[in-house]
Amino acid sequence: MNEKTNTVNASKITFTELMLPSHSNFSGKIHGGYLLQLMDQIAFASASKYSGLYCVTASVDTVDFLNPVEIGELLTLKASVNYVGNSSMVVGIRVISENIKTGKVKHCNSSYFTMVAKDEEGNNAKVPTLILYNLEEVRRFYDCVIRINQKKKNKILEDKFDHTSEKSIENLSNFNVQLDIK
Repeated sequence: MNEKTNTVNASKITFTELMLPSHSNFSGKIHGGYLLQLMDQIAFASASKYSGLYCVTASVDTVDFLNPVEIGELLTLKASVNYVGNSSMVVGIRVISENIKTGKVKHCNSSYFTMVAKDEEGNNAKVPTLILYNLEEVRRFYDCVIRINQKKKNKILEDKFDHTSEKSIENLSNFNVQLDIK
């Protein structure tokens, strides 16, 4: 069997960009949508570099904006493939900003993008088996397994949830909502 393999290191990408006024929102901070665009680009680059194939975004796990990014700061995104399935890869992304004047570095967010490799016809394509070389790579791989399993459990719970049941209607009183169904 001549199965293709690749390493986490083969997927590593670092991207740094100066944050300009044109990237800001109405409050003078860098727009979250712009950060998401950069994150999607680096996820594509990492997954494509790893797989050697064109990749598309299948899902984005939680993106928590931990600290605002200011105009004039250097924004650095670091990405690597943390997990592979048959045609999918989970790319971990860490975003930090650095104040050029003070040297202060802030962790802005971390996120996980699930990317899917495509062949020339647009069909899902098999990706190389991931070789893990150290315990940090093993930890990141298992963290992805845990997140994937949690998403599956949540989907099962959602599929079983009946919003029309009497109990569900009664539970609405626990929320800041008023029921006015006609």
